[in-house]
This record gives sequence, C-alpha cells and structure tokens, in this order.
Amino acid sequence: MATSQLQIGGDESVLLRVTHSNMKTFSPEIRFSLQMTVEAVKDKLWRKCGTSVDSMSLELYDETGAKISVLSDNARPLGFYSPLDGYRLHVIDLDPSSVTSGGWLEDTSLVEKYTISEEAYGKLGGTFRKFKETLPLKQPPGQESKISDNDMEDLCANIKIGDRCEVEPGERRGTVKFVGRAETLAPGFWVGIQFDEPAGKHDGMVKGKRYFECPPLHGAMVRPDKVKIGDYPEKDPFEDEEI
Repeated sequence: MATSQLQIGGDESVLLRVTHSNMKTFSPEIRFSLQMTVEAVKDKLWRKCGTSVDSMSLELYDETGAKISVLSDNARPLGFYSPLDGYRLHVIDLDPSSVTSGGWLEDTSLVEKYTISEEAYGKLGGTFRKFKETLPLKQPPGQESKISDNDMEDLCANIKIGDRCEVEPGERRGTVKFVGRAETLAPGFWVGIQFDEPAGKHDGMVKGKRYFECPPLHGAMVRPDKVKIGDYPEKDPFEDEEI
C-alpha cells in the first residue's frame, strides 16, 4: 500500500459518503481536504456523529462496495489512501458504551419521555393551558349565540316616536323617528333617530328599506341602550363661545 502513496496538492479535496456502524440513517456526504491527517478526519467526524476519536476506526470503500483500505495510521494524510469522489468512508464505533450504541440517537421511541399528571400540570404557572384560560371565550364561526327577535324590547317601553333624546357616544341630540324591529338589520329592537345636526349616516333609509324621513346625514339606527329620553332641547351652537 505504501508504494501507491500520492503527491498531494495544496488545495485538493474529496467528497466522501460517510456511514456509521451504529446508525443506519447516518449517511451524509462530507468534503475532506486530502492534506488532513486521519486523526483530523476522525475529529471532524466526531463532531458529526458523536463517536470519540479514540474509539473510532475508519474503513474506505470504493463505489462498487469493495474495501480499499483501513485508515489505521492517524498521522498519515487522508490522501495517502487514494480516496476519490464518491467513495464511502465507514465509521466503526469500538466503544460498547458509546452514545451511538443501542440506536437511541435514531429511534426516539427508546428515549424516556417526561410525563406529568393532570393534577400536577394544572398547578403549574406559565403553561400554555394557563395562557389559553386568559383569552376571551370565542365560539367557532357560525356558532355565535343567536340574538333574540325580542332583544332589548323592554328598553323600548318608554321610548316613543317624537320623543327628544340624547344618543351615546357623543351626546348627540335629536328626535325619535322609529321604534321597533328592522328587517334589514340584526335581530332585536332598534331606535331610529333624526339628529339635530348632520351627525348621522343616512336619511332614514337603510339597505334599501326606508324606516323614516329626515335630511341626509341626519339619520341613524341605534340600539335602545344607547338612547336617553328626556328634555333635551336643540343645542345652541354659540352657547360655548365667550362673550
């Protein structure tokens, strides 16, 4: 074998497929400099597969699967053994207690799983379960609680067409123009308001259905809980000005 020693160039390298005696799925392609010593090759492989340098034996196989040599001299350069691109470098782990033995690096079913009882998990803080408990309860789309057709009917008992009112938010004042259900809006009772000022959204027509008449942008349909009935005269636009 010594008579076939090669002259190694300064920048030559080789791409080898690496296999391992204890790991069936370990088969990376790794590029090595031909100037690296066998010991340096082993050190590089230790970082890849976990087998220590002292417990590692290396064998070189050609593309047909024939063994070319055993890399037994740690001081020799890799190029001494004449590897070519596509050859296989086989790692043999000689340590029976190696981290690679037993297959547990590949078979996760062999790894002991951490378990905790439901009671103990429930007492822990900072868990995902605790985080979920802080979130607002939301029902899936299509399963929202249905609003009754009579929703807020009781609040309309003291609201009559023609009443003066104030609407929140914004303390907007106006006159009640409609009280009842609105077929183009959500279920429940609504109150139609004609504001004193153009603080509304329409002229009493909503989605093609007219509920009352008023000037443009003076009308709004609101829920009864937003309406306060009382003596609310029209605001004087100059009442806040200094004299």
